[in-house]
Amino acid sequence: MPDRDKALSIADPHQLFRTSLEQATDAVFILNTDNKVIFLNAAAEALYGASRTQVFGMNVEALVQKLPGADAQRAQPLPAVQILRPDGELRFGHVAESSTRLGDATLRTLLVKVASPPDASRDDHPLLSVIADEIDSAVLVVDADWHIVYANAGLTRMLGYKPWELRGKTPREILAGEFTDPGVMQRLHAQRSSPGGERHEALVYARNGSALWVSATVRHLVSATGDRHHAIVILSDITQQRAYEMLQRKVLQAMVMEQPLPAVMELICEEVQRVAPSVIASVLRVDADGRLHPLAAPGLPPGYAAALDGLTIGPSVGSCGTAAWLGEPVMVSDIANDPLWVDFRDLALPLGLAACWSYPIKASDGRVLATLAFYCRTVRQPDAFHQQLAEVCASLCKLAFEREEAAERILQLDHYDSLTGLPNRSLLQMQAGTLLLAARSAGTTLSVLFVDLDRFKHINDSLGHVGGDKLLREVAQRLSAHAGDSALVARLSGDEFALVLPDSDRAQTIAAGKRILAALRQPLRIDHASIAPSASIGISMFPADGDALDYLLHCAEMAMYDAKAAGRNLFRFFSIEMNWAAQERLALESALRDALLAEELHLNFQPQVFLRDGRLYGLEVLVRWHHPHFGMVSPDRFVPLAEDSGLIGALDRWVLEQSCAQLAAWRREGLSVPTISVNISPASFRDPGLPAQVAETLARHGLPAQALVLEMTEGLLMEDDASLAATVAAIHAQGVRLSMDDFGTGYSSLGYLRQLPVHQLKLDKSFVIDLESDAAARELASAVIRIGDSLKLAVIAEGVENEAQRRFLLSQGCHMGQGYLFSRPLDALAVAKWIAAPRAVEPHPAEHGEMHSRR
Repeated sequence: MPDRDKALSIADPHQLFRTSLEQATDAVFILNTDNKVIFLNAAAEALYGASRTQVFGMNVEALVQKLPGADAQRAQPLPAVQILRPDGELRFGHVAESSTRLGDATLRTLLVKVASPPDASRDDHPLLSVIADEIDSAVLVVDADWHIVYANAGLTRMLGYKPWELRGKTPREILAGEFTDPGVMQRLHAQRSSPGGERHEALVYARNGSALWVSATVRHLVSATGDRHHAIVILSDITQQRAYEMLQRKVLQAMVMEQPLPAVMELICEEVQRVAPSVIASVLRVDADGRLHPLAAPGLPPGYAAALDGLTIGPSVGSCGTAAWLGEPVMVSDIANDPLWVDFRDLALPLGLAACWSYPIKASDGRVLATLAFYCRTVRQPDAFHQQLAEVCASLCKLAFEREEAAERILQLDHYDSLTGLPNRSLLQMQAGTLLLAARSAGTTLSVLFVDLDRFKHINDSLGHVGGDKLLREVAQRLSAHAGDSALVARLSGDEFALVLPDSDRAQTIAAGKRILAALRQPLRIDHASIAPSASIGISMFPADGDALDYLLHCAEMAMYDAKAAGRNLFRFFSIEMNWAAQERLALESALRDALLAEELHLNFQPQVFLRDGRLYGLEVLVRWHHPHFGMVSPDRFVPLAEDSGLIGALDRWVLEQSCAQLAAWRREGLSVPTISVNISPASFRDPGLPAQVAETLARHGLPAQALVLEMTEGLLMEDDASLAATVAAIHAQGVRLSMDDFGTGYSSLGYLRQLPVHQLKLDKSFVIDLESDAAARELASAVIRIGDSLKLAVIAEGVENEAQRRFLLSQGCHMGQGYLFSRPLDALAVAKWIAAPRAVEPHPAEHGEMHSRR
């Protein structure tokens, strides 16, 4: 008997066939006419990952699914399929199919050959390069009926669904939620194609209910016959991108358009509610006193926001008040039961507000400027999307708040005086214009006061700029405190202030003027000096003196000059005659400018002598001006005018040039003039170019540096200015000697005096004139002389007019002096005669009316 026949005789043919299928390495599925599984072998069980009892009766399409485009794979002998296991794992293979008639029934057999790992990852597989699990995007493959047949691992990461949970569902069923736009879902499912695919943006929901924005790109797969059999849907998470783009674009545009802060906050809240419809946003400002004030709450009833206005922040003041207090986010997931909301839950719960998450908005310096709150109508904590959104919004809110603060600082700089904090001239114009309009409409009077401090330049020179600034701030405070509640107080420039008193008649203005003068006269200490400031005030009245602020200020300024001329520390009302005086001042300023250009000024010289024997010690230069129209103009008049008009620098340069030229001429003529002293203004000493100017002038006239003495005011001692100290040091280094003029009349510090390279002190004539009758004058003069002696400085007494004064000064150790006892000021020709003439030390009384002012 042949071997084959022996084998058949020892086994049941059906059992033999079953055993063969069980031992086959490929998966075998046998299907009935309803496409349901009636048999599967062990390899099929292993492939699917379930027992055959679980598989029996299942529709094969739930087990084995052809891949998109599988029918069109001409290069592959067997169609490609995927097997979706219950554990979510995906297997790939190729399928062979056959049919067998069994009676009236037709049975189908599927033989699935499992692809090995190298085959499964080949680049020529039509889908593997698209559905690689490593990509961040979520990938769905849907069939012609839009049922999901495949999902990659990216979808699990993005939305939390396992692949087996998606089987047989449509994208709409897993993506759409409460606030998803149904129109977008409809367009996403529409059976249409476009070149390059279709792109949609939609708010979708993950498995845990959290919302996120996605960009959905749809590509339809078309068979060789033109039928659309599958589609690929790629979902990219654009939540953060959309929040950034939307918020930044719209909010930054609003800020560029200079929208007010409440409008910008309103826009932020509205956009938050658009991209995250499940929350309601609000912004509360925190003021300097720690109180909350609603800025924007478009999704909340006005009554709720109003109830929060004025609440003081604290450790148990709801979400926002607590977040502002702590400076940290406060996440309240359940308003009804959270202790932070004990006093406020009755406000929130009736409105359906169940949760509130608050974030502090901090300035760069750490100050809490405001709070941003997200309310939710369900009990919950914020998800990652809400956290990201809050971070973006908080940054934009901070930017908007800091922009507002910067705008306020710019406004402050533009409209307020940086030193005193008072309105400046620009703001004065605007605010006074309103007051004038109101006065004109009501038919009431209004007064304008122009306030100018008396001798401020002298105080500023004595105390330095820092001390002068302290005085100006104190004056500003006193004016604001005593001008009246309705008064407008402004700083115009320097030591000039303006006040506008609305609804004030002449009698009320007089009372205000007296009150202000009395307040300003109160002494104060600045550093180590005691100051008793005073001011001169000019007053003009609306409508009697004018109806425009500029003209009223002009009239008040003229009245102020009249007050100064009358003795200072008083006020004057404007009169028409003052206008004539102001015009004369302008004419005098113009004449001084012309005189400098035409060299119409001339120099006088007053000898400085040794008190013991009358020998010449040096000459002090004095400036004189005789004008054809104004006559002899006193230095007390034209020097302040030069300082006020900016001509003082030109005047100093002219005097220095002419003085050196005259000394050089005398020396060429053989006259013995040891030194010449020139008074230089503080403004010129602050000029870094002064040392070079002095050196060039001496060189041009062939004079040694020791022949020149520059006199400075005592106030320069108090200026803690490195540039000024460098200028003085540079002049000293040349060999030019320095003299301290009018010593003892200001607020000098001996410490500063020791630091400066000063060679001599000038004892002011105010100490000398009363030596015979005033013991205090004698004590002060002696003290100055002793100071000079202790510092090894020469002391020159000014204004010596009689023998008793000379003898007292000599007895105290003062060896040099000048004054009418020795000579009145002389012109250049008279100096030559004076030097040549024999002299005896004797009284030489001053002539009545002779000017004692020096320059």
